[in-house]
Amino acid sequence: MIEVTDDGCGMTPAEMALALERHATSKLPDDAIDAVTTLGFRGEALPSIASVSRFTVESRPRGADGWSRTVDNGALAAEGPAALPPGTRVRVEGLFEKVPARRKFLRSTRSEYAACLDVVKRLAMARPEIGFSVEHDGRRVLSVQEGMDRIARVAALTDRDLAANSVGIDFEREGIVLGGVAGLPTFNRGVADHQYLFVNGRPVKDRLLTGAVRGAYAEMLARDRHPVVALFLDVPPDQVDVNVHPAKTEVRFRDPQLARGLIVSGLRRALDGAGHRSVQRPDAAVMGLWTSEALAPDQNPSRHPSESWGLPWGSDAGNLGETPAFAGVTSLSDRRPTFFTPPPQARAEPAAEPVPAAISYPLGVARGQVARTYIVAEAEDGLVLVDQHAAHERLVLERMRRAVSSGGVASQALLLPEVVELDEPACDRLEARAGELAEFGLELERFGPRAMLVRATPAMLGKGDVIALVTDIADELAAFDQALSLKEKLDHVAATMACHGSVRAGRVLSVAEMNALLREMEVTPHSGQCNHGRPTWVKLAHGDIEKLFGRK
Repeated sequence: MIEVTDDGCGMTPAEMALALERHATSKLPDDAIDAVTTLGFRGEALPSIASVSRFTVESRPRGADGWSRTVDNGALAAEGPAALPPGTRVRVEGLFEKVPARRKFLRSTRSEYAACLDVVKRLAMARPEIGFSVEHDGRRVLSVQEGMDRIARVAALTDRDLAANSVGIDFEREGIVLGGVAGLPTFNRGVADHQYLFVNGRPVKDRLLTGAVRGAYAEMLARDRHPVVALFLDVPPDQVDVNVHPAKTEVRFRDPQLARGLIVSGLRRALDGAGHRSVQRPDAAVMGLWTSEALAPDQNPSRHPSESWGLPWGSDAGNLGETPAFAGVTSLSDRRPTFFTPPPQARAEPAAEPVPAAISYPLGVARGQVARTYIVAEAEDGLVLVDQHAAHERLVLERMRRAVSSGGVASQALLLPEVVELDEPACDRLEARAGELAEFGLELERFGPRAMLVRATPAMLGKGDVIALVTDIADELAAFDQALSLKEKLDHVAATMACHGSVRAGRVLSVAEMNALLREMEVTPHSGQCNHGRPTWVKLAHGDIEKLFGRK
C-alpha cells in the first residue's frame, strides 16, 4: 500500500472523474502546452495505475465537501462523500495483484522502497517552500519543514555534511538562470547517485546536463569518483521542451550548447571561489589510530620506558622545526640515574625574522615536516597537515593553466635534445598534437618512425625525467583521445606535466619553502584537492586534540 496525502487546493467530483478517464491528456484551459509550469502526472498515469490496483482518491476543495472515488483494477467500485481536511489523498493497494505477469518484474521490496524515497527526495528538493514527510512501515524516514533555504534543504535530503563542504551557485546567461549547491571536489562519492538536476522545478535525468557536470569537475576528481551536486535551471518555457519523454525525466533545449556551457561556467566559477577549501571531516577510524599508550620495554630494548613519549608519528615526531626541550636528556630523575638513547634531534634553523602569527593565515604557519612528505602547520583553530606533493602538483597545474590562457607556457631549451623511443602509434599521436603541446612549453619533433626528439620542456617544471614525461603524455592521449574534447585532452596533458614538475614526497623543505607553499595554496583556486580529487590538507581542530588527551 502506498498513500500520498497533501493539503493543497483539492479537486471537485467532476475533476476527479476526469482525472481517471483514459485518453484525458489535454486537461488544459487553452492550447499553450509550452506554457505549462506545473509538474502534474502524465495524462494516462492515473487511469493506468487504477487499472492494475485497488485505487482510491479522496479530495476536498476549501469551502466545499469532500468526495471519494474507488477503482478496482479498472472498474469503478464505489464513490460518494468523504470526510477529510482540504486537500487530496490517493491510496494504491494490491498493485499487480491480478496481473501476475507484470508483478514478477517488480524488484525486491527494499529496491522499490528506495525508488519511491528517491522520487520524494527529488520533489522535496525542487520545492523547498513545501514540507515533505515519508513514513515506511510505521516509521518516519524523511521529514523536511517548509520554508528552508535551498542549501539547507539539499543537505537535509542528501548528507548533512554537504552544507559545510559545498559552495552555492548563482549564475545567469542570456535569460537562463542556474542556481543550486555544488559539493567541493573532495566531497565526492563512488557512484553518481548524488547528482540532482532540475529544469523549471522539474526533476530530470538528462545526459546533456550530466555530461556538463562531469566536464565542470574535470581534473578535479579521480576518474572513478563523482561529485555531489543539486542544480536548478530556470529556462524560458519556449526554450525547452519537457514533453520528449513519457516519464518527463528528459528535456530538450532549443540551444543545447548554451545550457551545457552555462552549467560548466557556473560550476567552475563557484568552485574557483572555494579557493583552498577542502573537506574537513575527521574520520573516526583515523582518529582511533592516535594513541597515548607507551611501548612496552621489551618492544624496543635500546630505549628506556620513560622515552616512549606515545606520539603517533614514531621516530619522526621530533621533526617539528625546532630542537625539543628534552633533547640530550640522560636522566629523568636525579635519584634514579638512567641511560638510554636520546630522542631524535629535530632540524633547527636560525630565525631570520620573527615567526608570523598563526591567526593571520587560514592554513597557519609551518612548524616542521613529517616523514619528508607532510608539512605540519599551526593555525588559529587547530593543527594542519599538508601533503606537499599533492598540494604543489595542484599549484603547478593552476600556474600552467593561467600561462596557457595568457599566451602560452614559457619553455626551457635542452642543452642536448633528448630522444624518446616509443611505438609508432604513440609517436603518431604526439606528432599530431605537437602544436598544442608547444603551448605548454613542450617542443617535440618526429625522429624516425619510432622516436620523438624533445628540444624544450616547460620552464616551470624545472629539471625532470623528460623520457617519463613524454611517455606519460603519450599514454594519456592514447587513453582519452577519442572520448574527450580538445580542451579536456589538454587538461589531462597539463595535469600529467604538473605531476612531473611538483615537489616530490621525500624532499626536505626549509621552513621558508613550507610557508611559501602554504601562502600560495591560500590564494590558488582548487588548491584544496590534488589533480586526482584527493584532499591536499587536513585539519585537526583544537577540540579534536583535546579529545585525544581526555581534556574534553
